[in-house]
Amino acid sequence: MWQSLKNVYHLTIAVLANIWFGFPSRKLTVIGVTGTDGKTTTVGLIYHILHVSGASASMVSTIGAIINGQTHDVGFHVTTPSSWKLQSFIKKASEPSSDRKFLVLEVTSHALDQYRAWGINFTVGVLTNVTHEHLDYHKTWERYVKAKVRLLKAAKIALINKDDESYKQVSNLKFTTYGKRGADVTFGQFKFTTKLIGEFNKYNILAAVGVCKALGISDADIRKGIETFTPPIGRQEIVHEGEFMVMIDFAHTPNSFEKILPEIKRITKGRLIHVFGAAGKRDDTKRPLMGEVSAKYADIIVLTAEDPRGEDVNSINKQMMEGIEKSKEKREVYSIVDRKEAIIFAIGLAKKGDTVFLTGKSHEKSMNYSGAEEQWSEYEAVEEALKT
Repeated sequence: MWQSLKNVYHLTIAVLANIWFGFPSRKLTVIGVTGTDGKTTTVGLIYHILHVSGASASMVSTIGAIINGQTHDVGFHVTTPSSWKLQSFIKKASEPSSDRKFLVLEVTSHALDQYRAWGINFTVGVLTNVTHEHLDYHKTWERYVKAKVRLLKAAKIALINKDDESYKQVSNLKFTTYGKRGADVTFGQFKFTTKLIGEFNKYNILAAVGVCKALGISDADIRKGIETFTPPIGRQEIVHEGEFMVMIDFAHTPNSFEKILPEIKRITKGRLIHVFGAAGKRDDTKRPLMGEVSAKYADIIVLTAEDPRGEDVNSINKQMMEGIEKSKEKREVYSIVDRKEAIIFAIGLAKKGDTVFLTGKSHEKSMNYSGAEEQWSEYEAVEEALKT
């Protein structure tokens, strides 16, 4: 009931923002990307391919906004900004409106459920996947899918991952599909080379291929864009490479762990040391699952803070330990509340051939320990640890 009332408020603000800024999305070709995992990489890919093709493009994603070549901050822990800020970005992206301009938006289920994307004229809507996340808000996986599907219904062209579980929930809609086989866009149909690692990134690439083909971008430009694309900041980013490697990634769901950890394990000659936490006052049902998946692949696990928001970190870590203890593998496990200390400790453990893999914070510039944002940099923490 309370959330419904809040959504009425959000809708009112969205309507007023559209009117104030003159429904600016009508002057653009807007591509919206939603999904549990892979949104930021897919948005970055589409944006990069459009630029390679010579098109005028802007983007708004978790890592920030690039509007007509100018970089803007979207705020702490923000993927889809408030309606007012979002419409102001769209307005800037639409100026001047003399030529065909593109805008690629990363759209969350919260933004869709709260009508923050209301009034945006989506040409293409993409659904990458729907896995275990945000059930504290949506309550059930089916309602989570339903929120994501709002983007597909709002778009003129809908693109969906045929190999994802969510496909079964939206088979009554008209859409274009991508996947390994039996889809409109498949690995076999469209050959490409890429610097991105992992099967999961091939799906992100196929999503970008499907979008760009629908927009009329040539196959040559699409392939060139894929080949020259590098991961966004904090996505499979190697920040130290010597006797051992340190890599930063944003993975923070059971599914993203299941996709990325075996890839990191595969390229690691020695031990995989995994440092991670789980957000406080958010979906707590995923915590044991995250621990269980990490224990399948990591040799050493260091549990620590990831925006506890006043919740006891030891309590959060204990829930992740429940999943780790289910594993048949015997792992070294440490719980260190302070994230900087945890990173220093993990890097101190590293030997020749090892990989220290830090997940969850990535590009974020703040840490919420007790309800207030405190300055944080995963990169500075690594740098300090290496010096130590």
